[in-house]
Amino acid sequence: GFFQSYAVEVDLRDASNATCLYARWMMSFSIKYETNSSDYKNATLSLGSSVTHNGSTCGNDTQAAILAIQFGEGHSWSVSFTKTNETYQSDLITFTYNTNDAAVFPDAKRKGPITIVVKDTMRPVQLNNVFVCHNTESVEAENVTQIFWNLTLQAFVQNGTIGKKESRCDADTPTSAPTVVPTAANKTTPSTTTLSPAPTTTPKPVENPVTGNYSLKSGNKTCLLASLGLQLNVSQDKPLLININPKTTSASGTCGNTSATLRLNDGNSSFIDF
Repeated sequence: GFFQSYAVEVDLRDASNATCLYARWMMSFSIKYETNSSDYKNATLSLGSSVTHNGSTCGNDTQAAILAIQFGEGHSWSVSFTKTNETYQSDLITFTYNTNDAAVFPDAKRKGPITIVVKDTMRPVQLNNVFVCHNTESVEAENVTQIFWNLTLQAFVQNGTIGKKESRCDADTPTSAPTVVPTAANKTTPSTTTLSPAPTTTPKPVENPVTGNYSLKSGNKTCLLASLGLQLNVSQDKPLLININPKTTSASGTCGNTSATLRLNDGNSSFIDF
């Protein structure tokens, strides 16, 4: 995992003690808040070992299913699900954080619970399928970034049995090279000339990555510095080495009292989180 957090598992059952909603996931929150000195700080809120799920409901054809949890000093999170005849999908995410929690929000100017509501972008999933997403997904709204990973979920479970077929999130799905359709411009005409075999050449080794310098600020103060050259070794059909180019890579993230997150964006909708 990218963050110090506990995994949450909810096995919600109906009146007949059959599973109607199942979820297991990890999540963390990055929150920007104002202090009494009118500057802004970034706080990281993670789940502890004690989590309750009061208010969770199974749902049916006319009522939404709700997955709700409570944790820490007055913090809560919930998501609602709706279904059609063939699919189910998440609808609204509601997150409430309590700035009276001085351990997470020291010197917060605004005291008390703050609630944000955001529409989830999860695509519809076939009924009886389990939605799985191991990679990190995030939702941003109103100075809050909600980060999720290692997610396994099924709403509207049929007959109390978790489905065996998985629906993967886009981040977990490997991409393949596009198929080139033959055209007049790229069509190859067979040659009648006998050619000698091409000489065997040794592939040119990938050069060492260029060192990049990245930094984060909290207010007007630098809170994180990183100087590194980064190369990714991707295992697909064949090994693929990718050097991250500092000239086209931007840095973002948050600094907290006990943890910090550095996100590098290579400009191709790919993120690397430290």
